[in-house]
Amino acid sequence: MIHSTAGGKLKEYGYFDIAKVEYLESGEKAFVLSTNEEIKEGDIVLVAISEFEEKEAKVIRIDKHVHEQNFPLPIKRLKKIVRLVK
Repeated sequence: MIHSTAGGKLKEYGYFDIAKVEYLESGEKAFVLSTNEEIKEGDIVLVAISEFEEKEAKVIRIDKHVHEQNFPLPIKRLKKIVRLVK
């Protein structure tokens, strides 16, 4: 109620597809955003680590339509899958 009386807006949360991947080079596991509907478990994908670096990773699992509030990490901090390799 305080937000509406102070003139602020409540945040509108979204739904995302989140993949758990294992980087091939290091074996490290991480959660990343998946924007491609064709990606499935066992696929090899490229993940954007930074603006200039991408790493290959194997998809372990994909959680579809996850509400932003139900995920333990901030969505904006997750890396993104760039494309499917094989």
